[in-house]
Amino acid sequence: MCTAREKEAISAYFKLLEKKGAKSGMLYKRSLFLDQFIPLLKNQPLERSSYSKAIEKIIKTIPADIWHDSLNTAREFYPFWMQDIKSIAAFSRQGGFDIQPLKWQPQPTSLKVLTDALKTAKFDATESRHLSAYKQALMDKGANQQLLDNRLNLAKILLLQLKGSPTDDARIYRVAVDVTLPLFKIDENKQLFLLVIREFYQYWIDNPDNNLGSDQGIEVTFID
Repeated sequence: MCTAREKEAISAYFKLLEKKGAKSGMLYKRSLFLDQFIPLLKNQPLERSSYSKAIEKIIKTIPADIWHDSLNTAREFYPFWMQDIKSIAAFSRQGGFDIQPLKWQPQPTSLKVLTDALKTAKFDATESRHLSAYKQALMDKGANQQLLDNRLNLAKILLLQLKGSPTDDARIYRVAVDVTLPLFKIDENKQLFLLVIREFYQYWIDNPDNNLGSDQGIEVTFID
C-alpha cells in the first residue's frame, strides 16, 4: 500500500514521462518495478541512504536481464521521492529521462567469469589508449602498483562488458555499469567499482581534462 507521499511522487513522475512522450509499454514496465520497489520505501526517511538500501534489497530479487531498466527507473524516480523540484528540472534539462531505451545489453555473466577473462583479454587500440590515459592519471596522483592493478582491472572488466556494444550511443556505458555493478557482492568492492567507473568515464569519452575522481559526467546506478 502506497502512502500519500509515494502516491504523489509516482503521479508526478509518470506525468513528466508522458509529457516527454514515453510509450505505454515503457510506462507499464516502470510501474511494475515501482510496485515492488515502493513498499521498501514506506515510512523511510527522505534520505539518500534509505533509498540506496532499498535499491540494494530489490536488486537481489529481480532477474539480471532487467537490472538496467529497473535501476534506471530507480535513478529517475529518486528526485520525485525526495521532493526535489530543482533536481527534477535539472535532470530533465540534461536528458536524464530515458524514454527511448537502448536495447543492447552485455551477455549474462558472473564476476568470476569476467575476472578469469582478464588473464587472456585483448584490447583494441582505442581501449588500450583509454586504459593508458587512465593509468597515467593515476600515476600522476602517486598511485602505487597495487592501486594501479586493482583500478585498471576494474576498468578492464567494464571494457569487457562493453565489447560488441554499439559505438554511436554513449548510454552504453551506463547500461554496462548497471548490469555489472550488482555482480559485486562485497560492499567494499562495489564501492571501489563505483569510484573507478566515475574516474574512467572521462577517459572513455576522451575528455581527460576533467579532474580525476569527479562525479560529473555519468549518473551511477546506486544513489550512494
